[in-house]
Amino acid sequence: QVQLAEAGGGLVQVGGSLRLSCAASGRTLSTSMGWFRQAPGKEREFVAGISWNGRHTLYADSVQGRFTISRDNAKNTVALQMNSLKPEDTAVYYCAAVYKFGNLISNTRNEYDYWGQGTQVTVSS
Repeated sequence: QVQLAEAGGGLVQVGGSLRLSCAASGRTLSTSMGWFRQAPGKEREFVAGISWNGRHTLYADSVQGRFTISRDNAKNTVALQMNSLKPEDTAVYYCAAVYKFGNLISNTRNEYDYWGQGTQVTVSS
């Protein structure tokens, strides 16, 4: 079992930056981590993922070059640095975990077994 708790959401203007963090507890060994988001009336979508060893990352096309995912296994944390934010980035952001060893990452929502409660990000124009 893995427990996840996000923090760092808020209100930011277009072009601004936010840093989300996710604190993991429980059996976190060999977990690949991901960030997803869900806007009102839309499906939950993949944003970014990182392998257990931190060597591999994956991004949705819509955030490539603007967002950066990172992890610190010693502290059991995952972060999502979001720059050049746009109104369409407004959503509830969720941290998620799945047991995948080594370099593996998943961008498929249904593969993730553990989810945080979400944190709201609002980008105002």
